[in-house]
Amino acid sequence: MATYGQKEKLMNSPPPLYKGYAFDLDGTLYIGEALIPGADRVIRELRKSGSRVVFVTNKPLETSAAYAEKLTRLGIPADANDVVSAVDALILYLRRYHPDAVILPVAEEVVISEMNDAGFTTTPDPELADLVVVSFDRTFNYDKLNRAYHAVRHGAAIVATNPDPYCPTPTGGLPDCAAMLAAIEACTGVTAEVIVGKPSVHMAEAFLDRLGVPADQAAMVGDRVLTDVAMGVSAGMASVLVLSGATSAEQVNLSNLRPTHIIDDVRALLGT
Repeated sequence: MATYGQKEKLMNSPPPLYKGYAFDLDGTLYIGEALIPGADRVIRELRKSGSRVVFVTNKPLETSAAYAEKLTRLGIPADANDVVSAVDALILYLRRYHPDAVILPVAEEVVISEMNDAGFTTTPDPELADLVVVSFDRTFNYDKLNRAYHAVRHGAAIVATNPDPYCPTPTGGLPDCAAMLAAIEACTGVTAEVIVGKPSVHMAEAFLDRLGVPADQAAMVGDRVLTDVAMGVSAGMASVLVLSGATSAEQVNLSNLRPTHIIDDVRALLGT
């Protein structure tokens, strides 16, 4: 969090009302199982004003329905169609560029199941794989790294879900997809052909279609400069950086990316 003096330098005028909002989840609306104070009222008031709202997350550890259930439980009514995750962007990308690929997943079961449900074939055999899909994976181990290494050595390409180095938690965070991807890229010498989550165009396409509002009339609200702010910039949206999650005042000052608005937390969207 910024100190008082730093806040005075960073903060600008309260954001205007936009026709659409894409909200990041972790660090923006909640941390762990705790709602950011006032986040429920912010979403309620924005919806009441007529603004469209979607929820956008790079975290591929739950289904959209599970994220919607969590939001609803925390006081923000949502259904699965309101949530766009990096897995939605992944499926969109795979259908377009690798529709017949046999995939070796470095991922948790929820991601594997969603790929299978979308009609893709997955395999643990490196020699059968056309593609290695890398995700945030709390079961990552040497065996998975070794299988990915051999798949890439046999010619498989690499696709990753998200570029986040860590995921914020109440206890200080967990290594995220970028850590798994770095290990695979390091041993193979091969770079991922794409990272489909924020801030990629594939993620923008997935959630702007769901939002139904022109990009220049919408705002991306999140707690990370390199994903949320960059997402807003690349998609032609306004960007609203909140200082309630992963980004500190010092990190904002060191970044070349400048958000359209910088606020302490989402309550400032209502001028409070």
